[in-house]
Amino acid sequence: MKRAVVQLIKSARRRYVHEPHLRAAAREVDAFLVSYPKSGRTWLRFLLSCYFAETAGLGFAPDLTTTFRVLPNFDRDPVRGLTAFVGPRPGLPLIAVSHLPYRERLFADAPVIFLVRDPRDVIVSAYFHATRHKHTFEGPIDGFLDDSQYGLPALIAYLNGWAEGLAGRRSLTVTYERMQDDPHAEISRIIRFLGHEVDEGALTRAIDAAAFDRMQKTERKSGIPGHDYDRSDRNSLRMRKGRAHAFADTLSDGQADVVLARCEAELTRDARDLLAQSLRQPAEA
Repeated sequence: MKRAVVQLIKSARRRYVHEPHLRAAAREVDAFLVSYPKSGRTWLRFLLSCYFAETAGLGFAPDLTTTFRVLPNFDRDPVRGLTAFVGPRPGLPLIAVSHLPYRERLFADAPVIFLVRDPRDVIVSAYFHATRHKHTFEGPIDGFLDDSQYGLPALIAYLNGWAEGLAGRRSLTVTYERMQDDPHAEISRIIRFLGHEVDEGALTRAIDAAAFDRMQKTERKSGIPGHDYDRSDRNSLRMRKGRAHAFADTLSDGQADVVLARCEAELTRDARDLLAQSLRQPAEA
């Protein structure tokens, strides 16, 4: 646990030191892809990177390392950050990917693709990430729900901040659940939002390349850059289950109800609106 605290402090210091550089870089960004951690970002990033790698003629099929060359993190990491981006080049938008909380000066005026997921699934995925992948939390999920750094308080604060920040900004809300239900339609919305025509063949191939079983197999073999974890443990993987509404496998009915009740009580109206589509059952979506 001490090691985890030290890593978090170092990470915060790096973000503070680099923020002036990121504010300058934000002016060159075509769009941001933003989400709270464990909302399905790895899948969406990989799918979009496969699509744009083909349509922009990059000459390679992304894997879980080279995906950052197409959709880099909004930071200065040499492998995963903005310096890894292969552009600028025609047909390739600079989509900077971030989990950072909203700060007006940092994100400038660029359009935002905001990815949301059922908060019950987010909390379960975050719990396994903290306990089995990062080893930054110990204890049962009951305690995790109330943890200020990883649990519901952090999720609620993040969504409230971004809901306010998106007001008056050009944005597109994408849900993990709609991506699973109809990935073709949801990714087409993103491509058009970015001002590009949809290449139907490239999109079909990208969806196939980003199939869950294929991505999980790749992760087990090569991992994720910058992360050292037990890839033989399915619960430590980024590609852990790959299905919506799987929270019932871990949360009791009472715990799931607590998540929804806390969100209803503590999220702003705009933040609740962001989550509305993700909370619909698949038959209603």
